Amino acid sequence: MIITPNTEELLLAAAYNNAAWCAAVCRDGGFTAQAWSSPRPTPLYYPDAVTLTRDTDTAALLAGIDTAAPHASVKDSFAALDLAPAGFEVLFGAEWIHRPAGAPDAAPALAWSRISGPAELEAWETAWDGEESAGLFHPGLLTGTRDETGQEAVEGRDGGDSGDIAFLAGRDTEGRILAGAAANRTGEVVGISNVFSAEGTPDDEAWTGALTLAATLWPGLALVGYESGDDLGTALRHGFTAIGPLRVWVHSG
Repeated sequence: MIITPNTEELLLAAAYNNAAWCAAVCRDGGFTAQAWSSPRPTPLYYPDAVTLTRDTDTAALLAGIDTAAPHASVKDSFAALDLAPAGFEVLFGAEWIHRPAGAPDAAPALAWSRISGPAELEAWETAWDGEESAGLFHPGLLTGTRDETGQEAVEGRDGGDSGDIAFLAGRDTEGRILAGAAANRTGEVVGISNVFSAEGTPDDEAWTGALTLAATLWPGLALVGYESGDDLGTALRHGFTAIGPLRVWVHSG
């Protein structure tokens, strides 16, 4: 893949957006110009560090996390690091994706809305996980920050503010959550993650509904995220373009 200046800008924006999401979920860690990292073990599914540049200093990065913790992991946002000498191995690879602003042409079949309140968030997580909510997604994620003008505020790279976060849910006529996604805005992009659909609900419904609602919540903003395998194919079918690889490393000790 040829990386153009515009693509590089999108990659940097996608990496920072994902790091901000991880920081918000984990409620820990801090930002430098090169990475977000948490000195304490992070929740299941979440990395202990996310790189923000291609030239992240490996020694400084690893010094900021607990490599002795079980399953310590690093999201190598540019697939540029070699962490094998430090005892890590590649857990999986994926592709960053980008979609220009705008709703999809197709209309969702479910009724889509933004989650509001802890009880709804618990129901969303249960639908996402397929089991009883474990509280991974804490109620603090439902509270965006606003500046004195009423606009959503996002701190700089040394702040790690969660900015504007929304949990998107598609419900049937009985109010059951059958599909959903998480979304977070940083700067001029909105990250889409945790896209899911219940058994019997087409994957296309989750993407169509989430993209439609995201376009309503943040009109004019492009979407970013990352996917792999069949999920990547589904995202590409819904107007995303793959813009560059990433890797997740896990400590093998």
